[in-house]
Amino acid sequence: MNPSDSTQNNISVVIPVYNSEDTLDELISRLNQVLPAISQTYETILVNDGSSDQSWSTITRLSQDQSCVRGINLMRNYGQHNALLCGVRAAQYEIIVTLDDDLQHPPEEIGKLLPPLGRGYDVVYGTPARQQHPFWRNLSSYITRLALQSAMGVKNAQKVSAFRAFRTCVRDAFFDFRSPFVILDVLLAWGTNRFYAVPVTHDPRHDGKSNYTFRKLVRHAINMATGFTVVPLQLASMMGFGFALFGLLILIYVVARFIIQGGSIPGFPFLASIVAIFSGVQLFSLGIIGEYLARMHFRLMEKPSYVIRSQEDQFEETNDRDH
Repeated sequence: MNPSDSTQNNISVVIPVYNSEDTLDELISRLNQVLPAISQTYETILVNDGSSDQSWSTITRLSQDQSCVRGINLMRNYGQHNALLCGVRAAQYEIIVTLDDDLQHPPEEIGKLLPPLGRGYDVVYGTPARQQHPFWRNLSSYITRLALQSAMGVKNAQKVSAFRAFRTCVRDAFFDFRSPFVILDVLLAWGTNRFYAVPVTHDPRHDGKSNYTFRKLVRHAINMATGFTVVPLQLASMMGFGFALFGLLILIYVVARFIIQGGSIPGFPFLASIVAIFSGVQLFSLGIIGEYLARMHFRLMEKPSYVIRSQEDQFEETNDRDH
């Protein structure tokens, strides 16, 4: 399936929006030029994730002017992946495309994501051929992808991107998922292991700066690791076993020296350092267990992933070529 002959596709484009009033008009304009050439019927779902600017007013205007644009306004800021989950659940067509609202993912590159779907893959990522981020952002993203690879259990997990296309049927695996901690890529791995990645152009940010700071990305990796995998618990167990073995060897050494030489090893600093090491491992392990208990607590509370305040939807089935 080539982009040129893929007009039988019906596509839902899902875009989480946060403080992007300056880019939405251009983004929708470019989508309206691209989508008619690669899809028979399409819709664009803009999910306002608690923006503090006039993003929702812009979304309302766009949805009223164009029937292919749908707007969803969340009660507050829940996070990018929570907003994506909301839009994915609202999508009506058999292929869902997600991209950012800052124009770093060119809509013109959507056509590159479709051919692998025709070859049997269920999820296709548009991996930037060249990242347009500073060094610290690339480093933190790499750490996040390592955690994601562990959570997903997929070989090419390090090629994930917010620019993705997947079959809507994959969402059946997580349609009833309820948790404040949402990682869409992990949820997609619940439904399939047929992932693919293609290189795409990654443009510089249109305006402003990224909302993902180094601290937020690290926290994102922690949420991913403790919310969707048991690797931290396994790491804590291995560290505990390793230091317990180390302590046992020291004890054997002390007893053997006492028996052979008739005296103990002097040196309070040495013993204090050993105690400090063991105490640190214990606290580290307890902290990891606490993270898991916190997630169990939030899941038992059934805290929602998001809450919708209002919607703007003038969508019609016959909007395909009218725009």
